[in-house]
Amino acid sequence: MFAYKKKPQQEVTTGRFEIEEDGHVAFLEYTIAGRILALVHTEVPEELRGRGLASELATSALQWARENHMKVDVVCPSVADFLERHKEYSDLVLH
Repeated sequence: MFAYKKKPQQEVTTGRFEIEEDGHVAFLEYTIAGRILALVHTEVPEELRGRGLASELATSALQWARENHMKVDVVCPSVADFLERHKEYSDLVLH
């Protein structure tokens, strides 16, 4: 008799890092698959632009990835621009 084991399903989780100010929400959408955090899309409402919130969101996401021993797949152009200026996070980027 053969024992058949099912392969575990890949769990994918989605969510957002958020900052709320003045009744508006800036966010960075992500997905997690295994040990990879994909940073997908940053949105900062016009009313909140120029305050550094996109950088703050990127920093939070990258710090979270580091603390949780994850690699980062950068899809979002805003995060890619941030990483060009902040090489200290380059070890996290999936190549």
